Amino acid sequence: VQLQASGGGLVQPGGSLRLSCAASGMIFTINAMHWYRQAPGKQRELVASITSGGSTNYADSVKGRFTASRDNAKNTDYLQMNSLKPEDTAVYYCNRIDYGPSRIDSWGQGTQVTVSS
Repeated sequence: VQLQASGGGLVQPGGSLRLSCAASGMIFTINAMHWYRQAPGKQRELVASITSGGSTNYADSVKGRFTASRDNAKNTDYLQMNSLKPEDTAVYYCNRIDYGPSRIDSWGQGTQVTVSS
């Protein structure tokens, strides 16, 4: 599975961005998408997850501000980020897990999100 991430950029505090992660290749109906971020000098952090059934989970630090969604017809996942804070600055990664005859674990290339005035 190949993942193409996009949508990062520079935004002022309080602003919004939407990240996208498009999947192609050998994908399966049962899958999950996880969104991670890694700030300089910090460990990678799981911020949001969404399953093929539509269930979502969020880190406490982003709950109420970030929303994971997906367009199954386009095999594309989105992470809508609102009310952004400087501490949201990080490289964001999408990680898709497909559950077929074997588990396929795929990563996007990472996209930089910078929240600064």
